Amino acid sequence: MKKIEAVIKPFKLDEVKDALQELGIKGLTVTEVKGFGRQRGHTEVFRGVEYQVDFVPKVKIEIVVDEDMAAEVVDAIAESAATGKIGDGKIFVSTLDEVIRIRTGERGATAI
Repeated sequence: MKKIEAVIKPFKLDEVKDALQELGIKGLTVTEVKGFGRQRGHTEVFRGVEYQVDFVPKVKIEIVVDEDMAAEVVDAIAESAATGKIGDGKIFVSTLDEVIRIRTGERGATAI
């Protein structure tokens, strides 16, 4: 099993969710996060005063899938989250040793 974490621009969330649903993904976790990468934040003007915003708002999506679906899911996220501009985000893929559904005690792929 693979855990796929994607940090994307917030306004792309619906497009990514729709692309994942088309693949048959039934569940995902979404968290509002802040961070910075190469863009190192940005400046904003509030009441005539310019100030530096170090952390940019993003959305983090977490999905657990079978290994054979991982590449397809990564491609769907990359295509639907892309704007072609700086700050589009990152996708991280890691291997999971175990998944357990708390309610039923199911383990492994059946727990997804």
